[in-house]
Amino acid sequence: MIEVRPVLFIVGILLTTLAVAMVLPAVVDLAAGNPEWQVFLASAGLTMFVGIGLVLMTRSAEIVISVRQAFVLTTMSWVSLTMFAALPFTFTSLDLSYTDAFFEAMSGITTTGSTVIVGLDRAPPGILLWRALLQWLGGIGIVVMAVAVLPMLRVGGMQLFRTESSDRSEKVLPRATQIAGAIGSIYLLFTLVCAAAYWLAGMSGFDAVAHAMTTIATGGFSTSDQSLRSFDNPTVEWVAVTFMLLGSLPFVLYLQVARGRPMALFGDSQVRWFLGVVIVVAAIVALLFALSSDIATGRAIRLAVFNTISVITGTGYATAAFDNWGGFAVTIFFLAMFIGGCAGSTTCGIKIFRFQVLYATATSHMKRLLQPHGVFIPYYNRRPITDEVALSVMSFFFFYVFVFVVLAVLLGVLGLDFLTALSGAATAISNVGPGLGPIIGPEGTFSTLPSGAKWVLSAGMLLGRLELFTVLVMFAPAFWRA
Repeated sequence: MIEVRPVLFIVGILLTTLAVAMVLPAVVDLAAGNPEWQVFLASAGLTMFVGIGLVLMTRSAEIVISVRQAFVLTTMSWVSLTMFAALPFTFTSLDLSYTDAFFEAMSGITTTGSTVIVGLDRAPPGILLWRALLQWLGGIGIVVMAVAVLPMLRVGGMQLFRTESSDRSEKVLPRATQIAGAIGSIYLLFTLVCAAAYWLAGMSGFDAVAHAMTTIATGGFSTSDQSLRSFDNPTVEWVAVTFMLLGSLPFVLYLQVARGRPMALFGDSQVRWFLGVVIVVAAIVALLFALSSDIATGRAIRLAVFNTISVITGTGYATAAFDNWGGFAVTIFFLAMFIGGCAGSTTCGIKIFRFQVLYATATSHMKRLLQPHGVFIPYYNRRPITDEVALSVMSFFFFYVFVFVVLAVLLGVLGLDFLTALSGAATAISNVGPGLGPIIGPEGTFSTLPSGAKWVLSAGMLLGRLELFTVLVMFAPAFWRA
């Protein structure tokens, strides 16, 4: 059997940290004269009681986590944090059911951005800050997990980055804890700079901070039902575009830049591929929309570029009803949901490096078909791709499609129409936020969906955020017998 004491100890620490975070919206509500500060303090008290209780009951002289324990810890921590993060949503004046509260919390922590809340413009400031905080914490959490946990678990080809970090000449900092701390500092710095840029662009201080947290986390929660469209400010949109892209690049490379290697960022093939994909897709959508719409060309290009980048990066901000731009544009947006950003960023989706590995492997295979006696080795970032990595990536693609189909079928069984079911499954597993169509599109919310659909979508968000295998492996009986 798996020893769960170290797992519960770390979960307790995480819950205690979450409880401390709940104090911030309580202070904001208290300063604003909103009585719901009591809800946050009560939720913080309960969360801290459970967290400290777990720490005291399971503490030991040394914490050593095996690979199997790491799988359990990763899934348990995200589920536990979501369960307690949902408490403030449940007991505030929003009057959400626990299903809705859990969905909102899961959407926040996984940086998805789908919402069931209607009337954000009138919501208490504490709730708005709490939503932003969840996405901000979830963003840094997934970056640290991508650097320290997923390579060890060899999930979906992430061992490729473990190979790089274990090479002595490629080490950025000597220890994983130092890397995590340095990444956290960069993450905080980007957040502060983004908030200042939003403020200078015309946002209020509160809106600037809230949107900065959800922008750098590529989460997409806003303080308004109309998302960034409510500001109607081109400067705000270009600030968002800049920091959405920054959040989509590997944070480890920012460390290398900070340590005197300015070309490390653009010397990485994953970054070049990602920026190339963004430019090509945004240019196609911008051209199509500018030619087919009757609005000014400059505004049409701005709307197209902003919403395309928002979908590709999985941020989910919206400044227009892009699902009304015609069939071809909708098709591009639907496919763009699956792309994602770079490994080691705050984005989700399939991620660019997997497309690179698949392309290199397929190209190598085609060359072997044409020249059976030739030796062709696929490469990623000028390094040979091992058979283990190639198999992991192909397995990830298969399960990604498989889980997407299962989610879509389940949503269809629960009564959702074809477009809502299909785009809902896509936006959940890719952690994008808005779907397509009049119900869950950029102008809608997920509030009217049946409870069963919200639980299915919550499961999809978790699977997508934790790279599928981290969760699915625990359903294998051999995992528990080993």
